[in-house]
Amino acid sequence: MAERTRVVITGLGAVTPLGVGVDVFWDRVVKGESGIAPIVCFDASDFSCTIGGEATDFDPADHLDRKTVRRTSRFSQLALVAAQEAISHAALDLDVLDRSRVGVIIGNGNGGFPDIEETCRTLFDRGGMRMPPTFLPKILPNMAAANVAMRFGFGGYNTTVVTACAAGTQAIGEAADIIRAGRAEMVVAGGTESGFSALGLGGFAVMRALTNRSDEPTKASRPFDAERDGFVPSEGAGMLIIESEEHAKARGAPIRAELAGFGSSADAFHLVMPDESGDGPARAVRWALEDAGVSPGEVDYINAHGTSTPLNDAAETRVIKSVLGEAAYSTAISSTKSMIGHAFGGGGAIESIAAVRTIETGVIHPTINLHTPDPDCDLDYVPNEAREADVDVVLKNSFGFGGQNACLVLRRYR
Repeated sequence: MAERTRVVITGLGAVTPLGVGVDVFWDRVVKGESGIAPIVCFDASDFSCTIGGEATDFDPADHLDRKTVRRTSRFSQLALVAAQEAISHAALDLDVLDRSRVGVIIGNGNGGFPDIEETCRTLFDRGGMRMPPTFLPKILPNMAAANVAMRFGFGGYNTTVVTACAAGTQAIGEAADIIRAGRAEMVVAGGTESGFSALGLGGFAVMRALTNRSDEPTKASRPFDAERDGFVPSEGAGMLIIESEEHAKARGAPIRAELAGFGSSADAFHLVMPDESGDGPARAVRWALEDAGVSPGEVDYINAHGTSTPLNDAAETRVIKSVLGEAAYSTAISSTKSMIGHAFGGGGAIESIAAVRTIETGVIHPTINLHTPDPDCDLDYVPNEAREADVDVVLKNSFGFGGQNACLVLRRYR
């Protein structure tokens, strides 16, 4: 039987509500700083939630040419800039790379909600023939992956994962599968989202999924806290360069972590509510651990889905207990969303970057705003202060609307 191909991570790139670039993101999450503030890109005053994690430091014109900015939606722009950083971070020389063997897999949930809303106004106010000809090529969910491939000439395997909140994490896991199957030597993988608009915010607001703490923006996202009342919407992108160990070593790449395991499952239960039994997410966690050859007791840290909703956080806690057993009580857990909010398709990828940085630095970032204990959430969520730790194995959870779940196991490369 042939030895299984090892898959490694060599580059990271991010645009988040905490700033542009992985270094500023990591520095600020370790310090426990929040990127949540009143929404400024449109008038949100009609809604129950008026705050969000906007990437206000990101101006596409600072990074992309005018033609690209004009022809792309913001979710694609975020992906392009994060991909550029990841490529630089991985020390890729595009001139010598066989770009026909480089794939692109990007997850996102919504596509271009702001452009859809704007174009609908044009349609109803001025007529259909006044719509911009770039409308469809801008808003289609696959356009982030298409634009990254076109910009860098990556002509290999290309696809888009649209599994809501699990999309970014699932894209990374599927990249590993594609490399192990021999369909690519390297994949640019991650997630992106930018849905800030009345259409996007309103859709979540009427579901009663969002926080009502608009008067306390930096304290509104409080995963696992007894006073949590809903998630905070945000935007951002995270991109990773994933390649076979053989390919990475041949080009002398900086190997940052091993992508050891991936699991994906369905609750097959409800459109948006988690199954109280936790069977679906638990399957994804178990399968990821089995794929990595890791026992539950070997997990040092869990980067949680941790949305700050009453149902999700309690359900995730039950899932962790069901899979890890007694080891759950001695395993450190934290939620990146406590500081950046919920970036939907981009969230899992950004959080996976945090997981890689945890392995590289030996620092676990905190879950901020965790002050009131919840008897249903009684594990170690690293409250409010970062913690130094020797972390070899990280579990990354993402559980999406529709009951679509994706989990990764990341491991220190040896």
